[in-house]
Amino acid sequence: MMRLETEINGKPVAAEVEPRMLLVEFLRDQCRLTGTHVGCDTSQCGACVVHLDGVAVKSCALLAVQCQSRKVTTIEGLAQGAALHPMQQAFHEHHALQCGFCTPGMIMSAVDMVERHAGDLDEHTVREELEGNICRCTGYENIVKAILAAAETMRP
Repeated sequence: MMRLETEINGKPVAAEVEPRMLLVEFLRDQCRLTGTHVGCDTSQCGACVVHLDGVAVKSCALLAVQCQSRKVTTIEGLAQGAALHPMQQAFHEHHALQCGFCTPGMIMSAVDMVERHAGDLDEHTVREELEGNICRCTGYENIVKAILAAAETMRP
């Protein structure tokens, strides 16, 4: 076992973890943050995307111990109390989900995308950057619309 001290959604977290435990397993099983989903176990689908020090990463491809002294943000950490994050609100308003399984990873990827592009996005860029996130229910139309709408409200 190894001692892990990290910050998750703005709160300090300390735990004993197996050196080979994946970040997604740590978040779901030990922290009970089940919004981060396990979809493919091969880092192909994007359902497990979280932010590590402000950058989108696939938590099924990282060991929990790699987060030592770092900041992790999950889908549960985006909202400010009862107020949804602008990306969450846009997904709601634009009906950008069906079953919802991919939604947390899509939203986390989208927030990172908007921040990296300073809100200056077009449809082609959004579609290109979503290649690492798979949705089996939608045609991505409303997802793209939601991301573009949120990008407008998130502009610096």
